[in-house]
Amino acid sequence: MRPFLAALAIFLFAALPAAAAPAPAWTVDKAASKIAFASTFGGQGFNGGFARWDAAIRFDPANLAGSSAVVTVDTASAWSGDKDRDAALKEPNWFSTKAFPKATYHTTGFKALGGGKYQATGTLTLRGQTKPLTVPFTLVITGNQAKMTARVTVNRLAFGVGQNEWKKTDVIPDPVTVTIALTAKR
Repeated sequence: MRPFLAALAIFLFAALPAAAAPAPAWTVDKAASKIAFASTFGGQGFNGGFARWDAAIRFDPANLAGSSAVVTVDTASAWSGDKDRDAALKEPNWFSTKAFPKATYHTTGFKALGGGKYQATGTLTLRGQTKPLTVPFTLVITGNQAKMTARVTVNRLAFGVGQNEWKKTDVIPDPVTVTIALTAKR
């Protein structure tokens, strides 16, 4: 019986797919990169972003299975160009930065769409809520430098961003547009 179990274990182990080797790591040039957002307040558009964030990226178009990205954003670094709004963003009605100091996007996979276009699937954790988020992006790699741009819509209310009277969407809509522009070196 033991030889049979040993043979079965070897067969099952050999049948498992091999884990992909990790793709090469990229170092983001933060001075040439940004994570920004846009929305409206009472019908007037505004733009903002995050001053502090980190990205751990491993990516190879020829090894998407071994590619990964984890982006961590310091929610207290949110800015919108208005000092009162910037202060409010830190409060419990919005990002609640004392309770939830970080937002994290963690990829679970990548898909090539052709023509330098890709799609990252993953999860966004914001205000203690984790939800799936697909991020379409464009990537241009020239030698050891990569430039990536992305634009995605995030429904703020799904993450609890906007509590109490701010749950209403008549002043600030639910969808917020997030844009990402990264420059990195391998």
